[in-house]
Amino acid sequence: MAKSKTKTVFFCKECGYESAKWMGQCPGCRQWNTLVEERTAAPSRGKKAGTARAQKLTGLFEVSMEEEERMDSGIPELNRVLGGGIVRGSLILVGGDPGIGKSTLLLQICRNLANAGKDVVYVSGEESLKQIKMRADRLGGFEKEVSLLCETDINVAAELLRERKPDMVVVDSVQTMSSEEVTSAAGSVSQVREVTSVLMQFAKEEGIAVFIVGHVTKEGVVAGPKTLEHMVDTVLYFEGEQNAVYRILRGVKNRFGSTNEIGVFEMKQKGLCEVSNPSQVMLDGRPLDASGSVVVCSMEGTRPLLIEIQALVSPTSFNMPRRTSVGIDYNRVNLLLAVLEKKAGMQLGGCDAYVNLAGGMRLGEPAIDLGIICAVISSYRNLPVHPGTLIFGEVGLTGEVRGVSFVEQRLTEAIKMGFTRCIIPKTNEEALEGSLRNRIQIHGVSNVREVIEIL
Repeated sequence: MAKSKTKTVFFCKECGYESAKWMGQCPGCRQWNTLVEERTAAPSRGKKAGTARAQKLTGLFEVSMEEEERMDSGIPELNRVLGGGIVRGSLILVGGDPGIGKSTLLLQICRNLANAGKDVVYVSGEESLKQIKMRADRLGGFEKEVSLLCETDINVAAELLRERKPDMVVVDSVQTMSSEEVTSAAGSVSQVREVTSVLMQFAKEEGIAVFIVGHVTKEGVVAGPKTLEHMVDTVLYFEGEQNAVYRILRGVKNRFGSTNEIGVFEMKQKGLCEVSNPSQVMLDGRPLDASGSVVVCSMEGTRPLLIEIQALVSPTSFNMPRRTSVGIDYNRVNLLLAVLEKKAGMQLGGCDAYVNLAGGMRLGEPAIDLGIICAVISSYRNLPVHPGTLIFGEVGLTGEVRGVSFVEQRLTEAIKMGFTRCIIPKTNEEALEGSLRNRIQIHGVSNVREVIEIL
């Protein structure tokens, strides 16, 4: 019996670059010591005559623009992140820290779809049938049957699924699945690529929605090659601390909807519950007459989110002042502190500065720059900002305040939450409609000095 031929290749753990020999630095991502050795089955050379499928060219105008068929997951917050529901034939990757709630959310989706009459299969390579049953009993609400499969061989699982042809499949997780065609261990770079390729082909050919769970590294990104995220249709990340109550489901890639949409959930005894008004949740318990506390508005996809920024500026006796930021980019905070020193004449070189985003959120939108500056000024001068004030705007290196997008949506959310005054960029104020001006007091500013005068 002839032995199967194998070859040795080297894959980059960060970007998936493939090389025939080991190199200290990856040519793809320029990272050091990221290439790992893998043994894979050598591909067969050539194809038999007549086995290739006949292909033809299709004109752009010949392509039909029918709307994708979507299934209601029964969770409106998840439907928002996915762009309106679960698209048939889509491959969705869900990542997050261990214990964050990935398996809980997916089992809730299986429950809702099964109760709606859909055929759902839950494939687990990590947990036994009894463990899944225990979680299902804790969640409750299962009125119809959900099929379970404990299998780590992706080819065996795919064959069973092709015969069953369910409406949705959950694979938990992609790092535990393996293929006999690849000789390396489960969870390796080559195995993850092969398993994802099999699932992608299965989802597209059969028109079945497939959810796959991906482990994350200590940096918080999905483990395995970066090509894993390029192969799937949608990438969802679960954010939040395990000890915190609230979880954020963020869509960082979506071929069937807008990106950067978020869904807010609260972890309870019966599983993950939706938070329909996250702005109210984020502002609960905020101090009303404390210096260094400012409310900003950030756009997460199409949703305006009001959140509190806290700053603490105190003199230090050390030569090197300390700078700390939580939930906000550290370098961005240092940049804004330098703008205050240069353009506003504030002597922050002898003070420690701590900036915190309340609620365990992480924001990177430039529109919160003006709020960070106002919080620092309020703490530095020990003067509280009026609790009914909302602030947003981007700040440049010369101290100018630049305009932002979705101003109407931000102001409408502020009015709904009871805010009476708003400090926004001057360019945005000039383009506002009269209806919004009558409902909230608006101050337009063009530079940092004008902000200090208003505060």
